[in-house]
Amino acid sequence: MQNKLLWVLLSLAQVVTLNAALAAPQLEPRTDQSQAAHLSAEVLTRHHYKQVPLDDALSSVIFDNYLKALDSEKIFFMQSDINLFSPTRTSLDDAILHEDLRIPYAIFNRYQLSIEERIAYARTLLNKGFDFTEHESYQYNRKNAAWPQSENELNDLWRKRVKNDWLRLKLTGKDDKAIRDTLNKRYDKMLAGLAKINGDDVFQYFMNAYTTAIDPHTSYFGKRAAEEFDISMKLSLVGIGAVLQEKDEYTIIRELVAGGPALLSGKFKTGDRIVGVGQGKEGNIVDVMGWRLDDTVALIRGTEDSVVLIDTLPAEAGPDGQHKIISLVRKKISLDKQAAKKSVIEVKVGNTTRRIGVISLPGFYQDFAAHQKGDKNFRSATRDVSRLLDELKKENVDSVLMDLRNNGGGSLAEAIELTGLFIDKGPVVQQRDSAGDISVEKDTQAGLAWSGPLGVLINRASASASEIFAAAIQDYGRGVVIGEPSFGKGTVQSVINLDQLVKSKTPEYGELKMTVAQFFRINGGTTQLRGVTPDISFPAQIDSRDFGESSYDNALPWTQIKAADYTPAGDLSAILPLLKAAHDARISKDKDFQYLTEDIAESNLQRKKNLISLNEADRRQERETQEARIKLHGNNKASIATNIAARQDDGLQSNERNLDSDLAFEKAQKNAKDVFLREAVNILSDEVGLIQKDARLAVSVLPKAALH
Repeated sequence: MQNKLLWVLLSLAQVVTLNAALAAPQLEPRTDQSQAAHLSAEVLTRHHYKQVPLDDALSSVIFDNYLKALDSEKIFFMQSDINLFSPTRTSLDDAILHEDLRIPYAIFNRYQLSIEERIAYARTLLNKGFDFTEHESYQYNRKNAAWPQSENELNDLWRKRVKNDWLRLKLTGKDDKAIRDTLNKRYDKMLAGLAKINGDDVFQYFMNAYTTAIDPHTSYFGKRAAEEFDISMKLSLVGIGAVLQEKDEYTIIRELVAGGPALLSGKFKTGDRIVGVGQGKEGNIVDVMGWRLDDTVALIRGTEDSVVLIDTLPAEAGPDGQHKIISLVRKKISLDKQAAKKSVIEVKVGNTTRRIGVISLPGFYQDFAAHQKGDKNFRSATRDVSRLLDELKKENVDSVLMDLRNNGGGSLAEAIELTGLFIDKGPVVQQRDSAGDISVEKDTQAGLAWSGPLGVLINRASASASEIFAAAIQDYGRGVVIGEPSFGKGTVQSVINLDQLVKSKTPEYGELKMTVAQFFRINGGTTQLRGVTPDISFPAQIDSRDFGESSYDNALPWTQIKAADYTPAGDLSAILPLLKAAHDARISKDKDFQYLTEDIAESNLQRKKNLISLNEADRRQERETQEARIKLHGNNKASIATNIAARQDDGLQSNERNLDSDLAFEKAQKNAKDVFLREAVNILSDEVGLIQKDARLAVSVLPKAALH
């Protein structure tokens, strides 16, 4: 291994030395990172559910994962680079165990050099211009393509890439000078971003290449990533209450959070630029111009009731405008946008109006720390949903729809407790650990928070805890599951603090989110790979080969165990065919649903085609066709095609757009027609009508608590 290591390091050093004008610094591993990698390996090899040994075979997978993480589209490395790295393909296990991570850092440094070379080449193309009468096409998704075999092949790939960028801007009416300015500025930003990458980023890339080589849902969290994960679970942080973004070397205020110190001060507005941050009333202001966003955020956050000084340049001021230094007291900020929300949608059928309560749940969150401390008011998804159900009952809703679309999961305990709001005691999910032992997790609380008709709306991005909830509701016959097949994640993860493990007093080693068990439905099946199949299906917006558990090469297989001992709360077998027939009849006449189906089909066709014309006349014709489709179909929130098309392609990247237009687009999308939600509500309205007319259906569908 040492000979391979020395040879590759010397070879890479020679390659980098040949180009002396590097914009980005050369990065090297720190001792604590090498120790963290070794410590992680000790934990993963002994305690992971799969118990995969760290050997040459796993090293080969880590090698491929690392290259994929750096250059997933294969537009920077050539086959000659891969050949140079290949002697270490089976040595990364030794690198981790021997605490010598120079190889992954050397590969990253070569990657940086490749980016700089590509940008330099792209700039030369801007001065030559392009012939848009030629009939050629560009493959925009290259994840399954081969590495370019030569520099000529890589140059041609980039020629088409830059030509496509130029054409996109040209189609919006920009002249050649404006296009050159836009693209040159884009390349400047790429180089600036490259220079901001640090050793912690490289270590994160490499460690996740290692962890995901074992299974798709095991990951490593450095200090910053661990903090963000903690915030996402407790839905709170201590700061000033501002959503920030990076733009043109500035930190921009994108949004002010209701009730936060920044908004309450009355001294900030959207678009203001933060150029400096100080600590305490008399603290020195640190200039944060050109900083990474996460570094600036780290300075702004702090302990509750402490003082932070914010040096701002107002949105309307020029670069040399008058600054304002504003003192704020940091407070606990509740991230209510990521919490459960309710609405009531009315459905009119003849002279009857039915009220459907909708609860949208973005994640299964819980403030673990507050719960462990015995805080009686700790934040949790179940508590929030329970409160919303009480409010909906007072609003006399006829049915409730749990909207779990794009809910990627979260706390397993919350999934169990949330299910308990809709069933009266009983098993919710089964777990099998690495030793093969099976446990049954149960709802132990008597009574139901909602005993009326229930629906669950899911899509391909509904995963993990969402699938546990949807599967339990389906197995109990408690509600109608509507939408697309879910993600298919049937594994359980636990977070292990490596610093606590070795009793380190200061944060050094980070955390592991590690797969420790597999969960199974109470009927004995698993959601692994297959997900939850809806009772009433909507058109699939995403191919399962591109997104979902089945898209991973090393996902656990589907399997089955013995069913748990449970008693169904209802039997939907008689009512589902009636609901399906009513649904089919309605969507056959619903233009919005038909348009949405067409948009999804067109989007899937284009994605499979994976080619875009670089002929101007062809692209203008495509643009006109797209504009006509938008005009006819309108803007449907659920459609991938119309989500993109709702703002006709302006040729810009997200960080190049005007903030006001970005916010206006977000608002338009928020207010767009949600065709799938509307149809799910209609299905539940049909169910209400059927059980009101037929007592036998009511007895079979509703739990006993709803019949008294």
